[in-house]
Amino acid sequence: MTDETTVTRNDEESRFEIHLGETLAGFAQFRMRGDEIQFIHTEIDPAFQGKGLASVLAAHALADAVTAGSTIVPYCPYIAGYLKKHDVAGANIRWPELPKDPTEV
Repeated sequence: MTDETTVTRNDEESRFEIHLGETLAGFAQFRMRGDEIQFIHTEIDPAFQGKGLASVLAAHALADAVTAGSTIVPYCPYIAGYLKKHDVAGANIRWPELPKDPTEV
């Protein structure tokens, strides 16, 4: 028997959650700022890493943001990397300006 994978939006915790069966396997934390959804952190429980769950989580979270008409702001390195590697149809992305590395001055 295999556990079903589900992704849900938990507005009380400001995150998308991925469950394997009844077990929380990971989440993508966000904050809403007007019409922007700012993704700030993605985490998969070490017991579930290597199963492709982060990619499933990102795909669902980003699709939800597109459906809601939100501008996606990827502060989270995982979400930013996912957006660079995958086409998310209809996505409106605002790439954040990150602080410059002071050692490069």
